[in-house]
Amino acid sequence: MRKLLPALVALTFCAASAHADPVITDQKAAKQLLGKHALTLQWIGSGTLKDAGSAEVKQDGGRWLLTGKMEAKEGLVSLDGEVTKIEKSTFTFKGKIVTKVFHIYEGKECPREVEVIFERKGGRKYWRMYPIDNPCEAVADYIDIYLR
Repeated sequence: MRKLLPALVALTFCAASAHADPVITDQKAAKQLLGKHALTLQWIGSGTLKDAGSAEVKQDGGRWLLTGKMEAKEGLVSLDGEVTKIEKSTFTFKGKIVTKVFHIYEGKECPREVEVIFERKGGRKYWRMYPIDNPCEAVADYIDIYLR
């Protein structure tokens, strides 16, 4: 039993830290991120916010969950995961992103389990996902989440 105890303690610690509260270095940015937002992928819709999908960041206990979807005749983008870090102009997302665009990757879904950064640069009113590289084909996906 003594030999198992350190392994059990390590396993318990790893399981508990797998869903830790996000690291928040800027409370104003955290407040801006909570709630509902417009979500876009440049390949689908008309390129205006009237066609945007929606994304929502909500707290579930100590976890900050981010889910969202945009769907149009040209394709879709969806996000499902957790916000793990929030800073003044960035937040880190860890989870699943799926894109599907009729003229990219033969119109098939491109799923990815990722850890990415969404960043607001300059005076932009949205966070853009980085890196922008689509792993299924050599194109750039501009996945944007807009401020309310």
